[in-house]
Amino acid sequence: MNKNTHETDVIIIGAGPVGLFAVFELGLLDMKAHLVDILDKPGGQCAELYPEKPIYDIPAFPVITGQELTDNLMAQIEPFSPTFHLQQMAEKLEKLDNGKWQLTTDQGTVLIAPVIVIAAGGGSFVPKKPNIPNLEDFEGTSVFYAVRQMDQFKGKNVLIAGGGDSALDWCLNLQPLTQSMALVHRRADFRAAPDSVSKMMGLVSNKKMDFHVADIKELYGFDGRLNSVMVQPKGEEAYQVPCDTLLAFYGLTMKLGPIADFGLNFDKNLIPVDTEKFETSTAGIFSIGDINTYPGKLKLILSGFHEGALMAQQAFRIVYPDKKLRFQYTTSSTSLQEKLGVEGKAE
Repeated sequence: MNKNTHETDVIIIGAGPVGLFAVFELGLLDMKAHLVDILDKPGGQCAELYPEKPIYDIPAFPVITGQELTDNLMAQIEPFSPTFHLQQMAEKLEKLDNGKWQLTTDQGTVLIAPVIVIAAGGGSFVPKKPNIPNLEDFEGTSVFYAVRQMDQFKGKNVLIAGGGDSALDWCLNLQPLTQSMALVHRRADFRAAPDSVSKMMGLVSNKKMDFHVADIKELYGFDGRLNSVMVQPKGEEAYQVPCDTLLAFYGLTMKLGPIADFGLNFDKNLIPVDTEKFETSTAGIFSIGDINTYPGKLKLILSGFHEGALMAQQAFRIVYPDKKLRFQYTTSSTSLQEKLGVEGKAE
């Protein structure tokens, strides 16, 4: 088995809140999980798009932000040591002769398990692409929508486009590595943390990077290699900004992606499941959270938590076909409390 191949009990596609809580429910029943997510950190939509957005319908929390919820879930599943494969998309799924599933990501990671759980929300997050002529000619060589390895941009002349947290964060993180750094955004205000904006403007004031209030109009270069970008301020004349790399952070959109090719039944881009096990039309493949559908379905995080608990019960029967499943409460089970590292004895 090569280093990019991993065997586990359960593969979870999607590391949003529902996928994270599934790790907890599976862990209580002695099942290990590997998670695959296209984003660069756990938390899904909550952490990526709405980290500071208040959520009011999580039980026992009158109000909690998307990032706080993610942080709490990560702390809750820490005893079970899940493995994350981030910035990767689940690309291919096939059934092996031994009855297990083999999932391959777009980065060549191979995961093998008897159980698959699809917790992908509305699908995979994919980058929004700007409407710029010949953009595709430069993708993958000079134009990028994510940073997978910072060293890739060492010594480069980088232009970052966007006004959100991703754009500002990467300006700050990459600036010390680059030959030159510039940011282009269509307006002078941002959808980013004030501290990040302040630090970025400090770099501009100290002439360590440039900032252009403008829109990108054209890309110039040859053989996929950029040499400059044409930008145009509103109501003013366009001009060229020299660069060899463009990082475009225009936000994310949702697409079903390769999951649509997994051989499952779909109903309007949603996956029908039963409400006893939350299993799909294919045995051993489950779906929880916003991507599934059933009579009475409510697209709520708390509903996804409930679905994950019932899914874990059936997953146990697949992973451990010769073991008897004994239902226990965390409040009274010493064995569960030991798994969680909780001090004290059960009553």
